[in-house]
Amino acid sequence: MLNRRNILILLIILFVAVFAFVNINQMAHNDAGSSNNASAVTQELIANNSQDKGYVEVIKNIGNPNAKKIAYVVGVHPLENDTHRTLLKLLPKQTDLNYCYDIYVINVTEDFSAYGKLLPDDNPGRETGQNLAYKYVYPQIVNGSYEATIDIHAHGGAYPYNTFVFCPVDGGVGESYGRNVSQATENISYYNPYQTTSGPYLTIPLNEHGVPAFYFEENSFISQDIKDRHMLELIHAVDNLKL
Repeated sequence: MLNRRNILILLIILFVAVFAFVNINQMAHNDAGSSNNASAVTQELIANNSQDKGYVEVIKNIGNPNAKKIAYVVGVHPLENDTHRTLLKLLPKQTDLNYCYDIYVINVTEDFSAYGKLLPDDNPGRETGQNLAYKYVYPQIVNGSYEATIDIHAHGGAYPYNTFVFCPVDGGVGESYGRNVSQATENISYYNPYQTTSGPYLTIPLNEHGVPAFYFEENSFISQDIKDRHMLELIHAVDNLKL
């Protein structure tokens, strides 16, 4: 028969076992909650004034919502929208990302076109996108605790590289991040054309005010499957930056 001492020991063991079981279950519940939060992507309208000839929205909390934040920007030049659509298609589908990503989407509603369907004059839409970027996106990013920004663009084949990154401000962290992305990828070069109309509206002031920013440029006339592959290279190289 069990004496009083053995009964006490058994009760203590039982108490410890129950306590451990409850804590393990609670930890599992918390982990599940964190996983669910990671998929709680939101979309917000941040500017919609008819006088602006466009509107701006942001898709937030892609990836790990508890990690450092990185911003992507699409739509500064509406002509280049095939590359913008590629990022919007691929980034939200990625899993196990290290960082938290917000995509700022500029939608120009007048005087816009696309490569291959070029209107006689796309300059009004181009200027509209740049103005929307400076008026609405720049303040959100510079005041939003972002560690980096990537501005997504495309070109018509006028450069010596199909796919490249660059920072319009030499010698800073933005350039360093861009070069690291290039070095970590097979198909993304680092090439600075030293001329960009949109620089003063977004990437230059961001770099000058503490948010490292660089461009991604893709040739609009290459096939979509290659664009997808290059965009995935960019996404994963950015996600592996040491911020």
